[in-house]
Amino acid sequence: MTAIRVVLHKISPEKLFMGSVLLVNGGNYLYNLILGRLLGPAAYSEAALLITLLLVLSFLGMTFQLATAKFAILFNNDDWVALKQLLYKYALGFGTLIGILLFTFAGSLQELFHTESSLLFKTFAVSVPLYFFMSVNRGRYQGKQDYQKLSLTYQTEMWSRLLITLGLLWLVPFEPAFLVALGIGLSFVFGLIPTDFNIKSIIQTVTLSKENKRKVISFIVLTACYELTQIIINNSDILLVKHYFDTLNAGLYSSLAMIGRVVYFVAWMFVMLLLPTVVQKQKDGEATAPILIKYVSYVGVLAIVIIFCCAVFPKLIIQLMFGEAYISMAPLLWQYALATSLFAISNIFAYYFLSLDKYIPVILSGVLGISQIVMIVFFHSTLYMVVQVQIIAMVTLLVAQLLYFAHNNILNKTS
Repeated sequence: MTAIRVVLHKISPEKLFMGSVLLVNGGNYLYNLILGRLLGPAAYSEAALLITLLLVLSFLGMTFQLATAKFAILFNNDDWVALKQLLYKYALGFGTLIGILLFTFAGSLQELFHTESSLLFKTFAVSVPLYFFMSVNRGRYQGKQDYQKLSLTYQTEMWSRLLITLGLLWLVPFEPAFLVALGIGLSFVFGLIPTDFNIKSIIQTVTLSKENKRKVISFIVLTACYELTQIIINNSDILLVKHYFDTLNAGLYSSLAMIGRVVYFVAWMFVMLLLPTVVQKQKDGEATAPILIKYVSYVGVLAIVIIFCCAVFPKLIIQLMFGEAYISMAPLLWQYALATSLFAISNIFAYYFLSLDKYIPVILSGVLGISQIVMIVFFHSTLYMVVQVQIIAMVTLLVAQLLYFAHNNILNKTS
């Protein structure tokens, strides 16, 4: 134990967080792989739908997390106390609203996505406010760069979801999709560990100045718009495939998406480190572009390696991860990995500019996200065509982000 403590003490908090994120991503992949093998393609399509809803929820929650993280750096003393009060209230209010809407329209969602029951949506809806509360909690740790506590809250959520869901599936003779929804909801409770939340954060009467409140609301709106584009780009394909294709093909496509998105999930780790670093450097009057270039380089190298492996060993990868039943997706694996890699790199650029309060990348992402949906709606005769549409959209998005970055740098040098 002493040796472990010495090693941990020597590892920087940033590297500890990166290692923790890799472990969380590995655990989430294990969760999906076990569900895929345990349930089979048809039943897995409903579990994958819930996992997609969880990703949608995580993007919405990221709005509050990033807002908390950014202004934790910029605000001090009473302004910081007032900010926490404001964001906890906003998060709980918004989470409750989303939960009520999901619960109310559970029947319509059942018809839209062809699920066996509406109970899975209602179960998921009840837990939604907890997730937004958890997001503000995480934003506090991210902004203060307390990566040990930030790592722990992700670990507790991931491991509890994995263990509780598998325990329910093995021990409780009930509809699998409902049990998966219940496992996800209970994991949010464990995701609140650790927390030092005090009820005063909600009821105390410290007020944020009008100017600072305007800054916070503007950033929340801007970030929410970008997170909405992320939801569209990152999840619309699975939802549309679930709508247009039968349950077998939807389950096969979900397995493809889960493997191909590995680059995106790893890139998310760099986003967590990028925002507080960029905000702090901007506050101190230092150059921020080198941070962006460093993280884009990391993600770019990782993307090349993963795309190469998916192109050379597609059948082996799918067989090892999901089994023989999913092997028909092998020819599409490297192409889906290419699409998500392009999006992951574009995402680094977008969050960089979001940290600097620049909104053009948000508009670019929104336009391309809507274009992707429109193209899939019109061109979805095969799963191959669905993937090709995404590659076209993501190439266009990355080129647009690169052009904006170059234009922005030229303006900064001439000003």
